[in-house]
Amino acid sequence: MRTHKILLMLAFLLPLMASAAEIPDNLEPLPEPPPPPAGMEGENPEPEVTITKKGEDTVEEYRINGNLYMIKVTPKVGAPYYMTKEDSNAGWARSEGDIAPTVSIPKWVLFRF
Repeated sequence: MRTHKILLMLAFLLPLMASAAEIPDNLEPLPEPPPPPAGMEGENPEPEVTITKKGEDTVEEYRINGNLYMIKVTPKVGAPYYMTKEDSNAGWARSEGDIAPTVSIPKWVLFRF
């Protein structure tokens, strides 16, 4: 019970102590940050989308920096589905409907013969 009283008193006194702290008079604003280095202008680049028709289906390919990472296939009949890059060795995973984080199965190389 005594600890509760001490904690309660500290909870009321800490804001009073913080407001009583002195603010120095010689504060200056921070300088403007330098521009980003060359090649780093677009940190979050927009994906390049290529839309093609393959028969009755519409295929949208999404690329960032030239790397294909997702394909959206919209068939004439039925719901669209996505093919997302599972790993760097061209493994693709299909997901129906909405893009959701999938469970990534580890694919470590233990031995090579």
